[in-house]
Amino acid sequence: MSAKQSIFATKALLGERWAHDVRLSIADGRIAGIEEKTAVQSGDLRVDALLPALSNLHSHTFQRAMAGMTEHKVAGRESFWTWRETMYRFLEHLTPDQIEAIAAQVFVEMQEAGFAAVGEFHYVHHQKGGTRYANLAELSQRIMTAAQETGIGLTHLPVLYTYGGAGEKPLAGGQLRFGNSVERFALLLEECRSAAEALPNDAVVGMAPHSLRATSPVDLKQALQFAGSNPVHIHVAEQPKEVADIRGWLGARPVEWLLANMPIGRNWCAIHATHMTTEETKGLAQSGAVAGLCPITEANLGDGSFNGPQWIAAKGRFGVGSDSNVRISLMEELRMLEYSQRLRDLSRNVLVPGQGSVGSFLYAEAAKGGAQALGRDAGLIADGKFADLVAIDSQHVSLCGLKDEQLLDGLCFAAGDTVVTDVWSAGRHQVKDGRHVAREKVAVRYRQVLKELVGVL
Repeated sequence: MSAKQSIFATKALLGERWAHDVRLSIADGRIAGIEEKTAVQSGDLRVDALLPALSNLHSHTFQRAMAGMTEHKVAGRESFWTWRETMYRFLEHLTPDQIEAIAAQVFVEMQEAGFAAVGEFHYVHHQKGGTRYANLAELSQRIMTAAQETGIGLTHLPVLYTYGGAGEKPLAGGQLRFGNSVERFALLLEECRSAAEALPNDAVVGMAPHSLRATSPVDLKQALQFAGSNPVHIHVAEQPKEVADIRGWLGARPVEWLLANMPIGRNWCAIHATHMTTEETKGLAQSGAVAGLCPITEANLGDGSFNGPQWIAAKGRFGVGSDSNVRISLMEELRMLEYSQRLRDLSRNVLVPGQGSVGSFLYAEAAKGGAQALGRDAGLIADGKFADLVAIDSQHVSLCGLKDEQLLDGLCFAAGDTVVTDVWSAGRHQVKDGRHVAREKVAVRYRQVLKELVGVL
């Protein structure tokens, strides 16, 4: 953990209010004291506006390396399913060294965008063709090494992926690198938890049944015995075809089936949950689970828009993730989330209950929901919480004309990532003056990986 530090902020977001001349103490990675209307002291790091940093609740890091490679239209209708086939072909070429290098680059970019932590939904476990590595957790440990090098807070989510489609279809092609029986998945979890003991103590190992189509009712029930109170993430209702396939197989829509058959609660995160009925929306919200929304990826893949107004009316929690990492931007995720609702409803200022600042609501709720989804004691600036913090420049040209109460609206709807000056992950000060401390070293390896991949694709 980090040594003791102190930060002096011209202003800081404490709960729902802005406080001025705030001095924050950090010890052992947690906030150890907050003083308001005080003076700067010798040794304090001075920043402008200090916010709780968001957690990126859903990422597949390896997909960052194929960004821009799937935007060429071919004959026939393009869809999530055609994109998926391209992704399967791409991952066939990835080696452990390449996976580690790509992950490190992604983690740097996430932190420079203002994310302090990530939920890595990790499903590439084996060699091409499904042959095991000598170390079952080889690729999970590569993700952990990348997290340790870059200092990002990690919730690692090893994925159970047993079948190739709804109805227990056999794995095929690129899916063979994902496959584990429940018994082997239990061993994988044990090895991941053991490996995570070498990480900082804010690291978490949860689990992720990939989706109902990639598991079975029996396997899912057995696997959940290994979860305990740790995070459980699952892809659900991302595409209409998925909804139809599950209904045809299990006799119920995905969210409907999960609510009726699984112990969904606050440690669950439903990734996407795009295509839900009104009843499913209310039921999932009232379960306490977090909706894991990935607006940039959902737009890129043509998934559809989330049922935001009904979710918020039911007091549902949500957070955001960068998923395919085609574009890593905290601000753009929040912006796309709200804009998707406006485009669908032909309205403005949709995602806020009653009246008030849309940006303030989006930011605060995504901070709390993301932390909950990752099993991370963060999401707001308060004594005892992990020091997941982001400092922004409120005098940047995109923000300088705004009052305090407008600042988060400006951040969400007018600013770019360049307003981020500093980021701490559980007190680890990894972004300084807008640049990650390991940016250059990590980028050199990443560029080499891209050269290697271009040569074989």
